Amino acid sequence: MPSSTKNAIKETFLTLLDERPLTRITVKDIVQTCGINRNSFYYHYEDLPSLLEEIISDRVQELIQTHPTIDSLEDCFDAALEFVLENRRAVLHIYNSLNRDVFERYLMEVCLHVARVYVEAGFAGRSVEPEDKEFLIRYHKCECFGNIIDWLNSGMKDDISAYFHRIYQLKRGWEGKSHRSAL
Repeated sequence: MPSSTKNAIKETFLTLLDERPLTRITVKDIVQTCGINRNSFYYHYEDLPSLLEEIISDRVQELIQTHPTIDSLEDCFDAALEFVLENRRAVLHIYNSLNRDVFERYLMEVCLHVARVYVEAGFAGRSVEPEDKEFLIRYHKCECFGNIIDWLNSGMKDDISAYFHRIYQLKRGWEGKSHRSAL
């Protein structure tokens, strides 16, 4: 039953991460809570950072698979925020740890995915230079990533979804007056 042990380790780690900072979680805490021995943990994972990286990578892949299309920029940001909002405390503990780079790398991957899906859908059937698409993808990826990082730096105090929806509501009004495309 290695896969059930591996899942138990992941779920226990996430539960502990929701309760306390990453620096206060040990392999001993995980194995005691799971009721397994240390060798079982080390059979599946080299250390806590490798466990954390696998969990984040798994969640990123789930998110990418569940969002094959994105119709609006609001949906783009909602998709990128899904895991963060479902695991607020755990994410804040990861973000405020020495493993921040792991989280940021995968957040950037999510932002790239949602921006790419959005831009590709927006230009479907149109003749647009691939380089121009890549410019727009990069812009929206960085816009998404930067706003989420800014929100994390503020301690996740604001309703980030409401913020994004309001920003794009304002942009639609502004663009309607200037006759510019939403992309």
